[in-house]
Amino acid sequence: MAEETFIDNPDTALVVTDSTIDEAITKYPFIVVDCWAEWCGPCKMLGPIIENLAKKKQGEIVFAKLDVETNPQTTSKYGIRSIPNLLVFKDGSKVGDVVGAMPEDKLLERINTFK
Repeated sequence: MAEETFIDNPDTALVVTDSTIDEAITKYPFIVVDCWAEWCGPCKMLGPIIENLAKKKQGEIVFAKLDVETNPQTTSKYGIRSIPNLLVFKDGSKVGDVVGAMPEDKLLERINTFK
């Protein structure tokens, strides 16, 4: 799979990996990384919500997806024990987590508490 090129103001969720997540965290002032797995039912429910928010919040919040199955270093580094787990980064530092699937309005409310 080709490496993701991190564009300015993406309107879809980027794909990050163990080797690219630090670059993404550094590039974007406010980024939310959705840690998920193919076998995770709640993760699949959250997927379309993340994509929708990426469009709605373009230029304000950047969303990314990280497959925990293929990226064990990041999963370990941030102590991810249950998924879906959204890692919230502001100005290059982790400022919080949002764990579990929830409706779009609730999810955005939770994310906004970290701004």
